Amino acid sequence: MVSKPLPEQDRDLPLTAHLVELRERLLKSLLVWLAASAFCYWKLNPLLHFLLRPLLQALPPGRKIMFIAYQEAFFTYIKIALICGGVLASPFIIFQIWRFVAPGLYSHEKRFARPLILASCFAFLAGAAFAYFLIFPRAFRFLASFGGDLLQFKPVFRDYVSFAVRMLLVFGFCFEIPVAMAVAGKLGVIRARTLSRIRPYAILGAFVVAAILTPTPDVVNQLFLALPLVLLYEASILVVWLLEPKS
Repeated sequence: MVSKPLPEQDRDLPLTAHLVELRERLLKSLLVWLAASAFCYWKLNPLLHFLLRPLLQALPPGRKIMFIAYQEAFFTYIKIALICGGVLASPFIIFQIWRFVAPGLYSHEKRFARPLILASCFAFLAGAAFAYFLIFPRAFRFLASFGGDLLQFKPVFRDYVSFAVRMLLVFGFCFEIPVAMAVAGKLGVIRARTLSRIRPYAILGAFVVAAILTPTPDVVNQLFLALPLVLLYEASILVVWLLEPKS
């Protein structure tokens, strides 16, 4: 019996060498992230305009977003710069992770991993863009509509940034469903016929998740999330069918 070829790596390389390499790559990633964060802090004004635009468009003309604590604006600026710096530095960080992991992979695993990484990045960005351009404007217009003689909508800067970042992450990870299913299908953990059989429960789950994650009780906004989740599930069935091991 012919033995399976080993991954392309130095099998005699000691553990300490791997740890040294890991430390160097982590240090490089940290330095690039900090440099990118400093650049984002320098260019903070356009980033703020972009991040706050969905909420500002929902406010009456001349209304501004407020901050309460003395240090709130400064620390929120730092938070935004670090997050945007992480996004800006993410290609370099992903490349460092790949260079550390790739020598331990077989050639066929590398061929599968490369497009998987690209698809994962694209899916996450698509989910975040979906939330920013479609969900946020409708949600904030709906939330800002509550008020009148006794109530006035005065959003707080720190709360909005935390909420917006959380929702962007949630929608981004929701759009990763086909990628996760592709990995499970390639490993033989799940099969397309199983996903097809549980389709009704998945559709119900999509609407439940949409009702939980959507920031408003507006049915239209919930449909805006539920329908893409259903479409992503259908795409997952197709992807799993293409990648699952054929008996």
